[in-house]
Amino acid sequence: MTFDIIVLGSGPGGYVAAIRAAQLGKKVGIVERESLGGICLNWGCIPTKALLKSANVFEYIKHAETYGINVKGAEADFEGVVKRSRDVADGMSKGVTFLMKKNKIEVLKGNGTIVSPNKIEVVNEKGGNEEHTAAQIIVATGARSRSLPNLQQDGEKIIGYREAMTLSKKPDSMVIVGAGAIGVEFAYFYAAMGTKVTIIEYMHGLVPREDKDISKELGKSFKKMGMDVLGDTAVESVDTSGKKCKVKYKSKDGKKEGEIECDVVLSAVGQTANIENIGLETLGIKTEKGTIVVNDFYQTNIPSIYAIGDILATQALAHVASAEGIICVEKIAGHDPEPLDYNNIPGCTYCSPEVASVGYTEEEAKEAGYEIKVGKFPFSASGKASAAGAKEGFVKVIFDAKYGEWLGAHMIGYNVTEMIAEVVAARKLETTGHEIIKTVHPHPTMSEAVMEAAAAAYGEVIHL
Repeated sequence: MTFDIIVLGSGPGGYVAAIRAAQLGKKVGIVERESLGGICLNWGCIPTKALLKSANVFEYIKHAETYGINVKGAEADFEGVVKRSRDVADGMSKGVTFLMKKNKIEVLKGNGTIVSPNKIEVVNEKGGNEEHTAAQIIVATGARSRSLPNLQQDGEKIIGYREAMTLSKKPDSMVIVGAGAIGVEFAYFYAAMGTKVTIIEYMHGLVPREDKDISKELGKSFKKMGMDVLGDTAVESVDTSGKKCKVKYKSKDGKKEGEIECDVVLSAVGQTANIENIGLETLGIKTEKGTIVVNDFYQTNIPSIYAIGDILATQALAHVASAEGIICVEKIAGHDPEPLDYNNIPGCTYCSPEVASVGYTEEEAKEAGYEIKVGKFPFSASGKASAAGAKEGFVKVIFDAKYGEWLGAHMIGYNVTEMIAEVVAARKLETTGHEIIKTVHPHPTMSEAVMEAAAAAYGEVIHL
């Protein structure tokens, strides 16, 4: 078949790019070897949130007496929790199938390889070869769980995120290597289900790329849940020869070392871009450090081929891939989109308490040479948080002292992933700290903490 645009990969970058291209009048084909929706809908964002919601509900039940409700004999049905997660993912994937039909996008099932600047070969499920041509090709093949030499995944004792979502029974103990978003989300889920969890992180602690105040606060919460966290620590080896896994670790300064026995080791040490075996080498598409090199509008060094999402050196986030896909096809269609501002991308982590942030950390703002004003408002002083029984955490905001520019915001607490968009929009509109203080926020809400934190930065906070 002949298309205007063929998209290779149907994750949140690929399927969004395909839909936007169809809206702009393009004839579009999309190649997918597994389920529509990619990792995000099937093995990432959506099913993990379903697991975490089950963990939240179970935690509510366990602490129901604090709300004046007595519940006895509640147990988590681990198989039922996993089944619900898979059902949610399947439903979302079917939703993407509907969107493909609605937008008249041709779904090409199979393994795709770019064989020329305008041609893709697809080996379908029956082993047959199909060749399709297009004026432009968009590569959106995503990423997979990264494997380290001393942490080789076997799918049983050393697992990645896919297996962590579908274990047949709850392990009694687990070591999680890596304390980024994936690591801490699974840590919370399994700890809430009753697994003894130990987290080992090579950098300084939990969510090490977040503001240090956030990392410390999350550490306190996880410790209350009974988790052990070893920061600045490397995994030396994992012995899987016996019934249990034996994890040897050593601190980076060499002063502390030991061995932990557990049922399962979860490797959460990042991702590797899926750029192999799709024709990049044959065509000479430029790559650097395992990712594809593109310009501001996602064009590679081959003019007819574009790339978006986790195969780039940008933030590996679903909403980033979607935004890149929209900008990419709008540029192809002759529009004049703005390049994406990668310093205004929100990051969200859905453990409990949740974490959300955008822009500079306090440390980064100082390193960038800004004179700053910092405001912090704890949820312990929030009426809505108290009523909800969710007093953990805070909102922290950072402004440029000279002009009032909103440099960054960092939140930890109940539902903060739903609050961060206010900051992203305000920063996009170049809103100042004083304008946020004068913006009336509804009472009682968790979002009032944003206004109060801004007021704290300028010495005007009312409720603290």
